[in-house]
Amino acid sequence: MPPRKKNDPKLESLKSLGTVNPRPERVSDPLFKDHEFFDSRDLIQVKYEMLRRVKEDGWSITQAAAAYGFSRSSFYELQTEFDHAGLMGLMPERRGPREAHKLSGPVMTFIEELKQKDQSIRTADVIRLIKEKFGIEVHRRSIERALTRAKKKLQ
Repeated sequence: MPPRKKNDPKLESLKSLGTVNPRPERVSDPLFKDHEFFDSRDLIQVKYEMLRRVKEDGWSITQAAAAYGFSRSSFYELQTEFDHAGLMGLMPERRGPREAHKLSGPVMTFIEELKQKDQSIRTADVIRLIKEKFGIEVHRRSIERALTRAKKKLQ
């Protein structure tokens, strides 16, 4: 396979989508070594080809998982996801909370009311008052980000 260009738009696209294979060197299938079409950096393509090798080419799960840098248990998880959702099932899932789970509606309403009463209130005081009223600990940056999001919604 020819060497990759320094300014590689495909790699930049894979990075922006979060689909860069973190271990492309583990892919040992000759398809990825001998053909430019196959790109071991493309995580979705690697996962799909691993599944296809088993289903269409008759490879054993152990053989395919090893050739693509996955464990057997990962293979089974990917197979289930693919059977359930097609190619979208092979997309990496976003890790972490999906939303500001501590800063629920009532907490945000409380913060906004505090800010309306006293615009100069310190974030440390807001944190203390949230702890007293709701019994939860919130990081200063979480409050700042939530307030920024709330301002953007109003604009």
